[in-house]
Amino acid sequence: QVQLVESGGGLVQAGGSLRLSCAASGLTFGIWTMGWFRQAPGQEREFVAGISWIGGSTDYPDSVKGRFTISRDNAKNTVFLQMNNLRPEDTAVYYCAAHTSPAVATTAGRYSHWGQGTQVTVSS
Repeated sequence: QVQLVESGGGLVQAGGSLRLSCAASGLTFGIWTMGWFRQAPGQEREFVAGISWIGGSTDYPDSVKGRFTISRDNAKNTVFLQMNNLRPEDTAVYYCAAHTSPAVATTAGRYSHWGQGTQVTVSS
């Protein structure tokens, strides 16, 4: 079955960086669009970044644009999220997700597979 496993979360000071990884198995990774979402306590799951399997086009919300970068290594079945200049408001559990449409989706309901999440905590 499809498995997505996130890693790379942790505690970092404001202004610092983290790189999240998501290793996928059980699917033909090269034809799945991948996304990253985050969810803070008491808040809805929020789209953070997405990368299409066609042409590698990407999408970000304004809240992270210029600070976060999503990339993928199809040979390693892995998607990455490089997070720079982190802020306390970036604190959340970060989830990796996958869907088969070639267009990046920004709503959680469009994604059919999810990882378990990795905690990111940014201290001020």
